[in-house]
Amino acid sequence: MKAAVLREVNKPLSIENISHGKPGPREVLVRTVAAGVCHSDLHFQNGAYPYPLPAVLGHESAGVVEAVGADVRYVKKGDHVITCLSAFCGHCEQCLTGHLSLCQEPELQRDATQEPRLGNKAAPIAQFLNLSSFAEYMLVHEHTIAKIRPDMPLDRAALIGCGVTTGVGAVIHTAKVEPGATVAVIGCGGVGLSAINGAAIAGASRIIAVDMVPAKLDLARKFGATDTVNAKDVDAIEAVREMTSGGVHYSFEAIGLKKTAEQAFKMLRRGGTATVIGMIPVGTMVELHGPEFLQERRMQGSNMGSNRFRVDMPRFVEFYLQGRLHLDDLISRRIKLEDVNDGLNALYTGEVARSVIMFE
Repeated sequence: MKAAVLREVNKPLSIENISHGKPGPREVLVRTVAAGVCHSDLHFQNGAYPYPLPAVLGHESAGVVEAVGADVRYVKKGDHVITCLSAFCGHCEQCLTGHLSLCQEPELQRDATQEPRLGNKAAPIAQFLNLSSFAEYMLVHEHTIAKIRPDMPLDRAALIGCGVTTGVGAVIHTAKVEPGATVAVIGCGGVGLSAINGAAIAGASRIIAVDMVPAKLDLARKFGATDTVNAKDVDAIEAVREMTSGGVHYSFEAIGLKKTAEQAFKMLRRGGTATVIGMIPVGTMVELHGPEFLQERRMQGSNMGSNRFRVDMPRFVEFYLQGRLHLDDLISRRIKLEDVNDGLNALYTGEVARSVIMFE
């Protein structure tokens, strides 16, 4: 099969013909139909987050089940699925207490005595985040997929696999935004726009979008933003605090920078909660003013929207089909696998919501 392989940090992905194994007892072979090019892929490609190489990147995807292992009962050949990097074992403390997105059990991967899922023992290729969706097929554990209704367009469904679940989930699961609350979202890329959309679904009374790109701020209004702040023109903290008479109940950082994480905290009113969604680079320290904690302000992180993806993703599909989740505007262009490096490079400009690789 064709796949986009990262062999060296900060180098382009190479399109290669590689092999995949056969499904083990609890594994599923998925024919990839669509894969979003996400900022998270870029963080690993440019070395901000280290990962074993060579590896096939890609983790935001949807496809059709091609084959299943002997013990798989959840799906069958022909089912449509969304993948999720939040693979869960189902029996560890995190899973049993409802925090499936925090599961770290290694049993979801093949061990060193088994044939690798990608490549072969002579030349193994690392599977990226249990998925590797920049490839024509994905061989995955059954606990990395969510079955969805067949009339859901798979290019839009792919976005639910990461960006949408991360953004919407951070609002409704991690922060638990309640109706009538005020919200600020810093960064209007795919995840930030999804957080804005999630805040609208949750019933927030005021949703302030913060970015430095006017086109993204315009797009944010389509997703539910009631107000916008161009951080290039004004002090974003002061603007948000003035608009809300002292600060918002909830803020969300969707870029992954020290500066914007600190801004998210400073935008809060007393008792407010800031949630960092963006992937802040390894080694970066975030500084907060200690006395402000006496105002019961909180700073927290969110991993993949604190999801329960087999429950959440089918619900998000329903939201889309009802017109409540705005996935169409998240796709800026559809590309081929051979154009994956163009898709990654486009993320540096800040202009692109999502490029989606189409495999058919």
